[in-house]
Amino acid sequence: MATVELRFSAQPEHVRTARLVAAAVARRAGVDEAVLDEVRLAVGEACSRAVGLHRSHGITAPVSVALTEEEKTFSIEVGDSVPGPGGGPVEPGARNGAGASGTGPARTDPEMDGEGEDEMGLAVISGLVDDVEVRSGAGGGVIRMSWPTADAAVRP
Repeated sequence: MATVELRFSAQPEHVRTARLVAAAVARRAGVDEAVLDEVRLAVGEACSRAVGLHRSHGITAPVSVALTEEEKTFSIEVGDSVPGPGGGPVEPGARNGAGASGTGPARTDPEMDGEGEDEMGLAVISGLVDDVEVRSGAGGGVIRMSWPTADAAVRP
């Protein structure tokens, strides 16, 4: 299992770099060329969401991205440091696209204007990725996305 880890300060200009790195690592891992645009867009949304959460909560810790190549899948985890309620998924069943509209409870303060953007970003991600999981806890939140690799599509 090969993993590439990326950490960047919560600045919007770094999101593009994360997208480019994710697409390059996904290509190398064997993700189908037709899916690379979805990978790029999903990572961009997840990273933009993390950057927005960090900025709106005044958190200076970096946003983290882990890109992992496993035997039959390629997964990406985008983590933020914004504490959220509980330690479980934000929305039950937020895997494999089933009910994963991402419109579950947001971790942002309801009085903040960014809540709608947060929900919209999660909805876009769930529309792009079939296997997505959103978790939050006291240490921050994680969006985990995964795609099959070409090896998985060939194998029965």
